[in-house]
Amino acid sequence: MEFSSKLLERAVNEMSQLPGIGKRTALRLVLHMLRQPKEQTLALSEALQTMRNDVKFCKSCHNISDTELCEICSNPKRNEGIICVVEDVRDVMAIENTSSFKGLYHVLGGKISPMDGIGPHDLNIQSLVNKVREGKVSELIFALSSTMEGDTTNFYIFKQIKDFSVTTSTIARGISVGDELEYADEITLGRSIINRIPFESSIKL
Repeated sequence: MEFSSKLLERAVNEMSQLPGIGKRTALRLVLHMLRQPKEQTLALSEALQTMRNDVKFCKSCHNISDTELCEICSNPKRNEGIICVVEDVRDVMAIENTSSFKGLYHVLGGKISPMDGIGPHDLNIQSLVNKVREGKVSELIFALSSTMEGDTTNFYIFKQIKDFSVTTSTIARGISVGDELEYADEITLGRSIINRIPFESSIKL
């Protein structure tokens, strides 16, 4: 792809680094921004820069937040005894959109995947185990994607907390095996949360 401007080429190259954005789409987006009022492009740039510099991760659940404790964890109406364990912040958003869950979350930041060099110590697992050890958690809901890596992660956490007095459950398999949680429709995902099953019933020990 030939460019008449090095500045344009640089902008397109940077834009094409985003997931799902190829060079042609990046060029279309950059040209669109060039046609917009300068103030609009500057506002986008400022919003991205401010987000990158100031965004925080909740010290309790590891969700993205503007403050040290996110709005979900600081909400007194949430049931702090029930924790839904998810892989990614996008999963928190997906479950929240169902309005079916009133507990708290714990974002692992990924799932165990030896093929990708990701082990238990690369994830936010120890802080979850510490919460259980403190005795304030009555139930853990495993809501990771129903993939081999997700099931491996669920089982690893289960083994770490099985000696503590805590109920473990997993979302009902209304979510197809192999599906990513974020792509499930809200009704199916909501029913999976409501109709969760004991984790022990989903595995063969």
